[in-house]
Amino acid sequence: MERVVFTVTDLKQYAYCPRIVFYTYCLPLVRPTTGKMEEGRLAHEEARDRERRRTLRIYGLEEARRHFDVPVASEELGLSGRIDLVLEVVAEGRTSGGREWIPVDYKQTGRRAGPHWRRQLAAYGIMLEETLGGVVRRGIIYSLLSRRVEEIPLTPTLRREVRETVATMREIVERERMPDPPTSRKPCVNCEFRRFCNDVV
Repeated sequence: MERVVFTVTDLKQYAYCPRIVFYTYCLPLVRPTTGKMEEGRLAHEEARDRERRRTLRIYGLEEARRHFDVPVASEELGLSGRIDLVLEVVAEGRTSGGREWIPVDYKQTGRRAGPHWRRQLAAYGIMLEETLGGVVRRGIIYSLLSRRVEEIPLTPTLRREVRETVATMREIVERERMPDPPTSRKPCVNCEFRRFCNDVV
């Protein structure tokens, strides 16, 4: 069986409901189409245009290079993704070892970052280090609604959670085992896969 390469979106959706990963990879033809993806794409394009005109002060930086839509991957984890914005900070007088990368993820919400968003940023950090070298100490959530930033330290614990989650996702797919539904039924209300879960009212 060919090894599945998960996306960071899969990691986020697993936190929403583990069954989404099962449906996506074990029953790929059942996935409904929605307009949310296109809405998100347009919002991110507008955010990128505003970002080019904004100073770095909002991120607490005086100087950094901006890189948009950065593709990243981890061969170790079997994970890939594309980061909305990466800030490249190079310490003066140092070589590439002094380069710091800061992944920035745009969100269409005013809420503070939950565990799934924190893991998403940690995954970006792991992949940036593997893809580009340097170091990633923190990530940033940028709210498209409030236009505020929330800095997330990418701790060893957070990185371990990413690795454990990806390993669990891989086990689900390789064994074709449908996970139990989430404890709360709140995620089920607007879930695109709801009609396929016969054990969920």
